Amino acid sequence: MARTPSNMLPLGTALPEVLLPDGAGDSYPLRDSVKNNGLLVMFICNHCPFVLHIADYLPTLARELSALEIGTVAISSNDAVQHPEDGPDKMVAFAAHHNFPFPYLYDEAQTVAQAFDAACTPDFFLFDGNLNLAYRGQIDAARPGNDTPVNGVDVLAAARALAAQEKVSDRQVPSLGCGIKWKL
Repeated sequence: MARTPSNMLPLGTALPEVLLPDGAGDSYPLRDSVKNNGLLVMFICNHCPFVLHIADYLPTLARELSALEIGTVAISSNDAVQHPEDGPDKMVAFAAHHNFPFPYLYDEAQTVAQAFDAACTPDFFLFDGNLNLAYRGQIDAARPGNDTPVNGVDVLAAARALAAQEKVSDRQVPSLGCGIKWKL
């Protein structure tokens, strides 16, 4: 399994204006998922072992973020021609299987992944209430094959700082996962 790190988009970057469909074709503006203290944008897919390692935890993370007045949305930007298991119809089943309480959107043109400088799945971007990037990097240190528990500690520490109107730590570790499957 290839290990690709995050590119670490510059902190302070504004949330791009985005309108994407979910797997069923219903369109969602990212800004509709923003809550008072911000928005977590996750780039994931259906087949990556790194995503599968954390997928069952993502609903818990979303609920904890919601309690902090932070919204959650997931995006798949993988090329579904090369990887049909990541196509929109499969996204609907994946989201249902893992009980996602947040929109799971499809970036077929891959322009959103490019706007975020997303590099891997999973890749996490936490925007503050002013829609400026406050955190980017790993959810936590858990990886397939290590004994570290999936607990969202890195994302949650940043989210708690945002909710408390405190500065988010500059210590941010890149995420690690499968590279986004770009169109040929």
